[in-house]
Amino acid sequence: MEKENKKFFITSALPYVNSVPHLGFALEIIQADVIARCRRALGQDVFFLTGSDENSLKNVHAAEKAGIPIRELVDRNVSKFRALKGLLDLCLDDFIRTTEERHIKGVNKLWNECAKKGDLYLGEYEGLYCVGCEAYYTLEELENGCCPEHKTEPEKIKEKNWFFKLSRYQQQIKEAIGSGRTKIIPEARKNEILSFLKQDLRDICVSRSNERAKNWGISVPGDQTQKIWCWFDALGNYITALGYGSNEEKFNEYWEKGEVLHVIGKGISRFHAVYWLGILLSAGVKIPDKIFVHGYITVDGQKMSKSIGNVINPFELVEKYTQKIGNKGAATDAVRYFLLREISPTEDGDFTYEKFEGRYNSDLASGIGNLLARVVTLANRNPNDKIQMPNQAQNPNAKNTIYEVRDNCGKLLNSFKFNDALEVIWGAVAFCDKYINDEKPWENKEKSKEVIGDLLYAISQIADLLRPFMPQTSQRILDQAASGKSAPLFPRI
Repeated sequence: MEKENKKFFITSALPYVNSVPHLGFALEIIQADVIARCRRALGQDVFFLTGSDENSLKNVHAAEKAGIPIRELVDRNVSKFRALKGLLDLCLDDFIRTTEERHIKGVNKLWNECAKKGDLYLGEYEGLYCVGCEAYYTLEELENGCCPEHKTEPEKIKEKNWFFKLSRYQQQIKEAIGSGRTKIIPEARKNEILSFLKQDLRDICVSRSNERAKNWGISVPGDQTQKIWCWFDALGNYITALGYGSNEEKFNEYWEKGEVLHVIGKGISRFHAVYWLGILLSAGVKIPDKIFVHGYITVDGQKMSKSIGNVINPFELVEKYTQKIGNKGAATDAVRYFLLREISPTEDGDFTYEKFEGRYNSDLASGIGNLLARVVTLANRNPNDKIQMPNQAQNPNAKNTIYEVRDNCGKLLNSFKFNDALEVIWGAVAFCDKYINDEKPWENKEKSKEVIGDLLYAISQIADLLRPFMPQTSQRILDQAASGKSAPLFPRI
C-alpha cells in the first residue's frame, strides 16, 4: 500500500442504533480497520472514526415498540456498537454519538453555513417517506409501490419543512465524481451515481416537524418547530468528530489538508456521493477524496432480515467459536478472516456456518496453523542447536517468492481487494509447505539449517503481512516462531 505524507482520515458509515449490530456492519468496520492498520504500518498519521446515528425515526419507532424511552433504547444499543472495538479487535480512534454536544454544535454550524449561502428555504412537502431508509421517494423510484431497499410501502407525508437547494450543485457534483476529485470505488458504483446525475436533481427536504419526530433530534437553528433530517445531521458526524464547529485546528489538519476516505454500504451511496457532496459544497468545506462502497452479506442466499429471522449477531458468532476452539483471539481473527477472504469487497457475499467452518478448517487449521506447527517443530528438533530466525532467505526462489507476495499484496490493498490479497498470502503458505516437502530438511542435514532458516524467515513475513487482517494471529505466529514453543494456532473444528 502506498504511503501518503499527509494525514489520513477514514470512517465507516454511521449505523442506526434501533437494534444491535449485525454481521453486515461488522464486515464494513473490519474492512475499514484493515485499511487503517495498513496506513499506520507505513508510518502515516491515521484517524479512524465510527459512531452511532441516534436521531433517526427508526430509533423512535423501535423505542415505541419496546415500550421504553428513546434515550434508554439508544444508550443500550450504543453500548453494543462501542463493544465491537474489543470484540473485533479494531484500532478505532474515536466513537461519535449524534446526541453529543460537540456534534450538535457542529451540525448547527453546518446548517448555518448552508443558510448563509441561501441554500435552505421553507416549503410544503407532500410525498413518500421510507423510515427504513430515512429517505424520500418518488413514485417512479418505487418497485411495485414499495421501497426498493426494504420492500415496504412508504408513508405518505404532508407538512411544511425546510429544503436544501441540492439542484444548485448538480454540475459541481457531476464534475467532482467524473474527474475523480471524489473517487468512487468500484467503478460500477461510480457509474451508477453518474447515471443518477443525468436526471435533474430535486431539492431535498432536510427537516421534519417536531410532531412527526416525537420531539427527538436536533432542532433547526432559529426554528424550534422543526428537527433536522437525520441524514443532514448524521453525515455531519464526519466533520464534527474532527472538531468542525469546536476545534478547527484538528478539523483542518485531518479533513481540509488530509486524505479523506469513507467506507460505506451500497444502499447509502447516493447519500454520500450526492447529498453529502452538495451539503459540503454549499458550506464551503472540502469534499471527500474517496468513497469505497461494499456489498451486502446474505445468509443462505437471502438478505439478512429481522422479519425472516436470519440476522447474524457478531457477538454470538465470536462466542460460538470461542466455545468450540477455546480461544477468543483465534475466534475473532477467524471471523475477520472469513469476512475478508470469503466475501467480495465490492459485491454481495453469502454467509453460512458450513462455509465458515469449511474455510476455517482448510485455510486456518490445516493451512497457516499446520505450517506454523511444522516449521516450529523443525526449528527445534535439536535443542542444543536451535535455529534462529534470519533477516533474509538464502534460497533465491524463497527470497523472490516472498518479495513478489509482499509487492502483490500491497498493490491489491491499494485497490481494496482484501480477498485477493489474502489469496496471495496463502500462496506463500502453499509455497512453504511445498518447500518443506521438496527439501525434506529432516533427511538432508547439510541443507537443513538453510532450509529451516528460510522457512522461519518466510513465516515471519507471512505474519507481518497478516497483521492488518488478523492482528492477534500475526503476533502469535511471531511469538511461537521466536520461542520455539508450539501450540495449536487454530484448533480444528
